[in-house]
Amino acid sequence: MSPCSAPSEPRPRDFAARIARRRRATLGRKQPLAHNGRRAAVLLAAVAVPAFATPQGWGRFEIGNAGHAAAPIEPMPFEQAGASFPGSAFYYLAADPPAPLLGAGIHSDAEDAPTRIDPFAGPAARALRIDNSGVDRTRALECLTTAIYYEAASEPDAGQRAVAQVVLNRVAHPSFPKTVCGVVYQGSERSSGCQFSFACDGALARAPSRFFWLRAEEVARQALAGSVYAPVGLATHYHTIAVHPYWADTLSFIGTIGAHRFYRFGGPAGAPATFRFAYAGGEPIAAPHPHDAAADAAPAPDPVALQRAYLAGLKTAQTAAVTPTAGGLAAVRPAPPPMYAADLQGRGGEALYRGDRLPEATGVRPEWQNSGRWIVRPGT
Repeated sequence: MSPCSAPSEPRPRDFAARIARRRRATLGRKQPLAHNGRRAAVLLAAVAVPAFATPQGWGRFEIGNAGHAAAPIEPMPFEQAGASFPGSAFYYLAADPPAPLLGAGIHSDAEDAPTRIDPFAGPAARALRIDNSGVDRTRALECLTTAIYYEAASEPDAGQRAVAQVVLNRVAHPSFPKTVCGVVYQGSERSSGCQFSFACDGALARAPSRFFWLRAEEVARQALAGSVYAPVGLATHYHTIAVHPYWADTLSFIGTIGAHRFYRFGGPAGAPATFRFAYAGGEPIAAPHPHDAAADAAPAPDPVALQRAYLAGLKTAQTAAVTPTAGGLAAVRPAPPPMYAADLQGRGGEALYRGDRLPEATGVRPEWQNSGRWIVRPGT
């Protein structure tokens, strides 16, 4: 070995070792089998000991009478005969009302107001169609829209349709004008006492809101096209719920719709046969009438007076051959005498049908003895 070379050392071996780490206790760690067996034995003893200790039969997993379909209900002591003093009554506590849910009873202003109608509102009106084109239809639409707007602009559709139906019911009744504009502006020549207050209280001087005007116009257009609002029946009058006029107790109440209470005539004046839903046209100008001082001197017609006047006119018509109209009583025109052909005229004409040669009544009841004779001779 050279003196300059260092002695060689053995090559070191690779280090390798196994380090045992302690595992942490977790929920999923398996317990020794010995512990599992002990726990099972304790659970079995807890179930078996009460069962063997029970003197009677033992039902598995039963708690009281929870497993029975129909458990007998024992009466309370005060519900048993003889358990309370003589003459006493049985008292029961009423269940507490359920607590209102959050938001219950809250409504939006956009919803329709509740409509309260009596179970019997009377017969419904018939359709009144204004098919006339041109001036009549334009004026009728403007007048009906005005009435709906100034009477119920802020009400829901039900309230506006009810007002429109009242106007049309008046058109069909003989106690009111026969045109829409005539009904709407009736009494506007007076300083007060208009049939519709807006016609003489200065409300027409306010410019209408375009949105609400178009809404009222749509309701009016449908009503003039034949739409009938049945809940209002044959009502011809209404008033707001804030007042109670004297005539409200005389007319027949129908119901409350929106902000108005509706009424119809009683007796023959409110009978369905009194109304004639036929439109003849002739609409006046869609504007209030010029002021008339003479009209202020006369008393304004009210519902009670109109109802009495109609009844009086009907009785007179039944006895004097006259018929009530919007302007008063009119005589009934006699029927013209019948016209016969030339050959019948040659054989006697009217004399052939007079019944003058009828045989004498024999065994005929008195009310039938004049059968076949003229009650009133035509043309006389």
